[in-house]
Amino acid sequence: MSLQKNAVIGLMLFALFLGAGNIIFPPLLGQMAGENLFPAMAGFLITGVGLPLLAVISIANAGGGLQTIASRVHPLFGIIFTLILYITIGPFFGIPRTATVSYEIAVIPFLTENLLDAKWILAVFTLFFFIITIVLALNPAKLVDRIGKILTPILFSVIAALALKSIFTPMGTIGPAIGDYETQPFFRSFIEGYLTMDVLAALVFAIVIINILRDEGITKKGPVLKAMTIAGLIAAVGLSIVYISLGYIGATSLDVIGLQSNGGAVLALASKVLYGSSGTAILAVTIIFACLTTSIGLVSACAQYFNEVFPKHSYKTYVFIIAGFSALISNVGLAKLITISLPVLMMIYPLAIVLMLLSFIDKLFDRKPIVYSLALLATAVVSIFDSLSNADIHFATVDSLFSYLPFYEQRIGWIVPAIVGGIIGFVLTFFTKKRN
Repeated sequence: MSLQKNAVIGLMLFALFLGAGNIIFPPLLGQMAGENLFPAMAGFLITGVGLPLLAVISIANAGGGLQTIASRVHPLFGIIFTLILYITIGPFFGIPRTATVSYEIAVIPFLTENLLDAKWILAVFTLFFFIITIVLALNPAKLVDRIGKILTPILFSVIAALALKSIFTPMGTIGPAIGDYETQPFFRSFIEGYLTMDVLAALVFAIVIINILRDEGITKKGPVLKAMTIAGLIAAVGLSIVYISLGYIGATSLDVIGLQSNGGAVLALASKVLYGSSGTAILAVTIIFACLTTSIGLVSACAQYFNEVFPKHSYKTYVFIIAGFSALISNVGLAKLITISLPVLMMIYPLAIVLMLLSFIDKLFDRKPIVYSLALLATAVVSIFDSLSNADIHFATVDSLFSYLPFYEQRIGWIVPAIVGGIIGFVLTFFTKKRN
């Protein structure tokens, strides 16, 4: 492909990633991390940029979608895990969150006091939001032109306006670290990166990009891998710039706006300080475009997947079904969505990471399912209980036992069991060879 085409696809992937969570979490991280912004941002960039980049490349390297990799464990596991991931990142959590965040940050600030609790406004907003999503997602072949050439430049411009203003005329000095960011900023922000859902989104968006490349006549594994790597690097650079900029805005805002409860409030107040009354409007445009591009990409990716797995219905039918269901779920509100989604992500995220990393080295063990199975089983045991603990469901004996695991207090205790499980599986492959 031409350099321009590569750039457009890379910008499209960047816009697909840059959704609601990507914009609202870094500012709050900046406020909390303060003087520890550098190690905190390093942890956030690993889960928010590095791992998603590897996920995109892993799909291209596998020569198929997520189910291709997951089926290396077992065909049934491939179907179930892929289905769970698409439902999570799609109509149950990911897609509805794009609408609720847009409403919370881009609509509520403009409502009068007597309308703040009016549920019908949220219903009307989500209706229009998903009508636009449906219109732009019905023809996936035009996603490159619509997102890569139109929406992305607008999105990047409004973010740049906020970032540059905060750099040249900072609101204040960087304050002290708060809470866990004072003692373990890296690990705390590493887990915060889960909330962006970017690793899960990367496994979904990658197949969208691959289908676009096929439409361009690029079908062989080598050229597809090269094009995906270029697109992934462009998206990674863009995301890194945005995260660092928004984190800096949060870190320098504490003296002026005080500690806020969420990143949306940080951005709203910071925008008003930086640009006056027009700052709120700038933020509204940023959030709506960011959330809309992500919503379009997720609806398109989920519709393509369900059309392949359940071909009884057409792609367009699934677009309507997914968007309609997401509109209904959106009306529960942002707070409930985040509360419910975090325990689920704590369970799924480690499995997705281990599965992705094993796909890069599985030639070392001839893709033996036992290596995948034992590594994922060990990961699942820890991540499931970690998820339950996050939901305030505790088992004293299990918590006491797991407390001996390295990094368990940092909520990434699954790392060592995953490695040990993989090594045991690798050793067992030699006995399997001898028996055969």
